[in-house]
Amino acid sequence: MTNTLSAPRVESVLARLFAAAAEDGSAPAPGTRASSADASALRRAEAYQDLYIPISAEAGKLLYALVRATQPETVVEFGTSFGISTIYLAAAVADNAAGRVVTTELSEKKVAAAGANLQEAGVGAAVTILAGDARETLADIEGPVGLVLLDGWKDLCLPVLRLLEPRLAPGALIAADDIDQPAMAGYLQYVRDPGNGYVSVAFPVEDGMEISCWTGG
Repeated sequence: MTNTLSAPRVESVLARLFAAAAEDGSAPAPGTRASSADASALRRAEAYQDLYIPISAEAGKLLYALVRATQPETVVEFGTSFGISTIYLAAAVADNAAGRVVTTELSEKKVAAAGANLQEAGVGAAVTILAGDARETLADIEGPVGLVLLDGWKDLCLPVLRLLEPRLAPGALIAADDIDQPAMAGYLQYVRDPGNGYVSVAFPVEDGMEISCWTGG
């Protein structure tokens, strides 16, 4: 069985990106920080345009496994950044020999960098990067969407999910990263309420990942 994650070019790109992420810290340069309380999504994207803010390698392997197992027709990612998580998703789609990844990014600098990283890893053909605010770029996406990764601004994860709900396939999986952050409280309350159409469980990867199955529709 094919495992693109073990391909030398993929391993090389991921190793380079994780090394760069480990060096850049977790906060923007002094004078450029823009908090969710006082800044638009665009201002925040500009403030963090040089920071990776990646998923962990273990989280990436989890995403790869979920895509391989469920073989979704369309994978949607909210928050491309430099493309680390996108590489894992695209590798799984490539190994399934079917499907596509549609990913979103507000920072123009990161859009360009992620595109280059995906091409260098050899998985760019499976990916479409939508530049701009995900609440606008995903408004007309065609379904069915079989898997969603929410890893953009935490206060926007719930609005993006609600936007996608009409196009979720029955049994679609939604993975939300960094659930230990306070800004995820409203999202978690929503997906953990069975009345909203989800069966949801926290998965112990890095800062926590919520895996939810869509049973509504």
